[in-house]
Amino acid sequence: MPRHRPDRWDAVPRQDGRRFVVTGASGGLGLETARALAAAGAEVVLAVRNVEKGAAAAAAVAGPRSAPVEVRRLDVADLSSVREFADEVGAVDVLVNNAGVLAVPRALTVDGFETHLATNHLGHFALTNLLLPRLTDRVVVVSSDSHRHADLDLTDLAWERRPYKPYAAYGASKLANLLFLAELQRRLTAAGSTLRATGAHPGSTATGITANTGSRVKTWVGSWGHPLFGMPPWQGALTTLYAATMDVPGNTFIGPGGFLEMRGWPTGVGRSQKATDPELAKALWLRSEELTGASFPL
Repeated sequence: MPRHRPDRWDAVPRQDGRRFVVTGASGGLGLETARALAAAGAEVVLAVRNVEKGAAAAAAVAGPRSAPVEVRRLDVADLSSVREFADEVGAVDVLVNNAGVLAVPRALTVDGFETHLATNHLGHFALTNLLLPRLTDRVVVVSSDSHRHADLDLTDLAWERRPYKPYAAYGASKLANLLFLAELQRRLTAAGSTLRATGAHPGSTATGITANTGSRVKTWVGSWGHPLFGMPPWQGALTTLYAATMDVPGNTFIGPGGFLEMRGWPTGVGRSQKATDPELAKALWLRSEELTGASFPL
């Protein structure tokens, strides 16, 4: 999608008869994405780690005229949870890979993966490949403009050799998102599939994603800086909604069209040179297959 002067877009087209899975839908951008889809007539599955929060979110999302809103447990940082969810969820039109963490202290998941990589990339990589045979339309990958400043070391994905830097780990996982997006679309096209993969980033949006950084300063910036200078969650979710519902080509990347892509209305945006490196994308895919045991099924 070519970059252009963005016009205001906030009218999600009708989605009657279509079923969406939105990961991380109990709050923030995921909740707003699910709310807008339900209002447009879509059946929405809230894939959440905490089912109690998910139930509260479902009550907030469901309206008198909305299609069914369903809550299912999914912890994308736990591959056993990913496989259980994929086994039970049934047919899906659109998968929105939204769940994520930002700048958390270093920790390893139950599978032994660094938390950012596990949550933001590997869990969604496995989920996507497991669901591909039952998808009818597309996969949406939610990334971040932070990918532009990131490096991805495939030989040290758990940050065992290098000093751990939370924002660097986050940026690496967001770069992984875009490499995954590009390689997934390449594979879909090569397989002759009509499925497509699209991507989005929300710019600067006021959500609670900085609440668990362990840094008082960073939490304060997230709590006060984003509301002052960024977008409200409903507007930040528009780029994801555009990527999920509009007729755009595969491997399209949608972001805010304003200054530095921090805010504004959805439009096609560029990405870093590393994010378009086909050899790095293929290498990451193969490494992700090794780590997750999930592979391209088409």
